[in-house]
Amino acid sequence: MWTPISLGELEEWILRGELELDDELLNFWNLIKIEPRKWQEKDYGAEGGGFWVVAIFGNEVIYYDDIEDGFNVAEYEVYGHIIARWANQDELNHTVMELYARIKRKK
Repeated sequence: MWTPISLGELEEWILRGELELDDELLNFWNLIKIEPRKWQEKDYGAEGGGFWVVAIFGNEVIYYDDIEDGFNVAEYEVYGHIIARWANQDELNHTVMELYARIKRKK
């Protein structure tokens, strides 16, 4: 039976991801990270009380999907509500790298 990830387990995943970030990416992460907070998602978020959002940048968040066991980037329009869930199973460092690379490409 599936159970939502605890805050303690999530913090362990975050710490493991932070240890994999180099200087530039770690600086970026430190600018966007927040205290983990549960956000709602209309299709799948209700079952576990929401998904843990761990960072905010512009109109996007990095969150942990404990159904798929991985970090993802999603958009939001209203604070506290993820627009659409993705099913990536990425480690935090990969998700931070992906978001940072997209931002650098837009320059």
